[in-house]
Amino acid sequence: MKKQTNKNVVEISTIKNNETAKLGIGAVSNSSGVIRTERGWAGHFIGAASCYFRRNTLLSYKDIKIVVSTVGLMEINGKFEKIGVGRYYETMAFHSKYNDTRYHDADVSMEIGFESPWAISELDADDKANEMHEAVVDEISNKLKDGYTF
Repeated sequence: MKKQTNKNVVEISTIKNNETAKLGIGAVSNSSGVIRTERGWAGHFIGAASCYFRRNTLLSYKDIKIVVSTVGLMEINGKFEKIGVGRYYETMAFHSKYNDTRYHDADVSMEIGFESPWAISELDADDKANEMHEAVVDEISNKLKDGYTF
C-alpha cells in the first residue's frame, strides 16, 4: 500500500511483513501541475539490460509527455564498461511515443535538450547519478510550467 506522507516522501508498506520504507523521491503528482511517475524500467539505451543503474521518470503536463532516463554502471563479461565516450552514466530526455497511450515510452528520435549536467565519468557514482537525474527532472518540470513545449 502506498500513501503520501508529505510532498517529498512516499511511504510504501508491504502486506507480507507490514514494514514501511520511506523513499526520498517525489510523489506521483505534485502541486505544480506536472505529474511525475517513477517507472521500473530503463527509458533508453540499447545496453540498458547490462546496466546496474536505471531510472525512468515520466513527466506529464497538459498534453505533453516527456521521459527522463538515466542509465549507467554497465557490466559486460565481468568488467564495468563505459556507456559512451568518456562516461559511465548518462541522462537523456525524450518526448514519449505519440501512439503509445498505455506506457508512454520514449521516442528516441525525439530527444529533448536541457542545460543540466548529463554525464558522469566515474564508476560507482549512483548517488551522483540520482542527483543528476533529479536535476534534469526539475529543469524540465519548471520549463513545462513556464510554457515550453520542447
